[in-house]
Amino acid sequence: MPETHVEPKDRSAARSLLRLWPYVKPVRSRLSVAAAVAIVASCLSLVIPLVLKWIVDGPVAHRDPGGVWLGALYLLLLGIAEALLFGLRRWLVARPLAGVEASMRADLYRHLQRLPVAFHDRWPSGQLLSRGTTDLMLLRMFLAFPLTFLLVNATTILVGFIILLVQQWTLGLVLLVPVVPLVILCSVFETKFAVVARQAQDQVGDLTTVVEESVLGIRIIKGFGRNRSQALAFRGLSQRLRGTELDKARLLAGIWAFITTIPELAIGAALVLGTIQVADGDLSAGTLVAFLSTALALRWPVESIGFLLAMSQESATATERFFEVMDVEEERETAAESSPASSQHADGGMVFEGVEFRYPDAEPESVPVLTRIDLRIRPGETMALVGATGSGKTTLTTLVPRLHDATAGRITLDGTDITTLRREQLRELVSVAFEEPTLFSASVGENVLMGADGAGEDELRRALSIAQADFVHDLPEGIHTQVGEQGLSLSGGQRQRLALARAVVGQPRFLVLDDPLSALDVHTEALVEAALRRVLESTTAIVVAHRPSTVMLADRVALLSEGRISAVGTHQELLRSNAEYAWLMSGAADAPESLSTDGMPAMDVPAEKGSTR
Repeated sequence: MPETHVEPKDRSAARSLLRLWPYVKPVRSRLSVAAAVAIVASCLSLVIPLVLKWIVDGPVAHRDPGGVWLGALYLLLLGIAEALLFGLRRWLVARPLAGVEASMRADLYRHLQRLPVAFHDRWPSGQLLSRGTTDLMLLRMFLAFPLTFLLVNATTILVGFIILLVQQWTLGLVLLVPVVPLVILCSVFETKFAVVARQAQDQVGDLTTVVEESVLGIRIIKGFGRNRSQALAFRGLSQRLRGTELDKARLLAGIWAFITTIPELAIGAALVLGTIQVADGDLSAGTLVAFLSTALALRWPVESIGFLLAMSQESATATERFFEVMDVEEERETAAESSPASSQHADGGMVFEGVEFRYPDAEPESVPVLTRIDLRIRPGETMALVGATGSGKTTLTTLVPRLHDATAGRITLDGTDITTLRREQLRELVSVAFEEPTLFSASVGENVLMGADGAGEDELRRALSIAQADFVHDLPEGIHTQVGEQGLSLSGGQRQRLALARAVVGQPRFLVLDDPLSALDVHTEALVEAALRRVLESTTAIVVAHRPSTVMLADRVALLSEGRISAVGTHQELLRSNAEYAWLMSGAADAPESLSTDGMPAMDVPAEKGSTR
């Protein structure tokens, strides 16, 4: 399976995470309060050693049991207060951070809907799914815990060392010795962990893609007995992900071992030196107890640096992956809005003027998929588009609703250049039905009514009747029956009829049909054609056709050959005058080699090309 990974930008974790600020800004006050509460709670733990010092040098030294009990009560109250404050912090961040995640997910989904079709052609869906689920969950966890505790622990360590230096500055300096090697180790760890974190998150996307494709293609997998090969492919990706996760674990274990060992050695050295000072009378026992208790209280903030940095790096990678999609430019809206109703020109209908097209990822010097397309479909006329496989028929139809934009030339609808219309406005005028019908996990009625805003039950029933889709009334819940993912609970012909109903439900002024009857049996096809002929009388339409029966719906036919319009005329005219067209309509296996019926040399039949997408 091909992988689509974007090369990460050379950006520090902090700079990446700063891009989250627009989402965090609305809840900054609550997060600031939560951080302040957490700092107070953490600093309360540093008060406990001071109480211990008071107990040892006071009640214990003076053999005062009442004082010891009072000190124990102080310790209990401090512990309860610390626990309550940490609970309050969690409550403060839960709701706003859930809102931040929801807002980011909504923006991502909205942005995906506005991206060009070329983007979706390149990106595996699993990579997009992982960015909208796993990555955003990581970011919510980061904002809830590591972000706060990086600040809390840094403040706690700073306050703790100030207390240590005030208590006994010589012992405090001993504990400061490990700072330099720890900073160097953390820097090296962050650099290495960033690489494996990115690999792991990309591999999760690859794995998600395989799972999704296997579920959607389960009939193919079972039909061809490919269960074992798919399982092996999945296992291979799983093993790669497992190896990357083990690399992450090894790095984390290494940094944790160093961060734990080096401070422990410093605390041991301080203990030995402090004991000698107590024995010499230079230090009270209570001060030593308080010093060591403070040092031990700082163990968790110091030791947590490793996994906080790891979570921060994973979150920085998740942020990069999120904005890799968000930074992709949306479909451009061009000139000012126009009202097609007020721009009726003599040159009405659907007109292609010098249209050329090559896909965005094609080489600049490559041959265009479509070249110099000049075609006029008169108002109310139906034009059939015929051509060999790979000639560019489907590509041409995608240019009308601007699923792709023409590289050169222009397309007008009733005299209005389609690039001057907002896409929403254009797609209200133009309705489409593709050869591969796509249905959504919704009811039959919802799938059909997706073709027109504001359409009601009367329009729905009319569209179902036109598409000969009255079978829906025999479904368990009629038009309210859920069709399931991709509509796979229905036959190919049933899905195609529902897609056709969706195209005509809004009674569009312009209709684009890409071989909409290919999956129908001959009897149903005849019924659909009879009903569709009535619809085509009141609309301007272009219909991709492969069979003579579909061609007969059209007033005229355009022959597309190697990306060019090579002939235009009625079906009968082209049968008499064009050998290539006659060959396509005959269904003969061999290309024509003789002259055409009018004595002109027959046109070469184009060899099959790559996908026309």
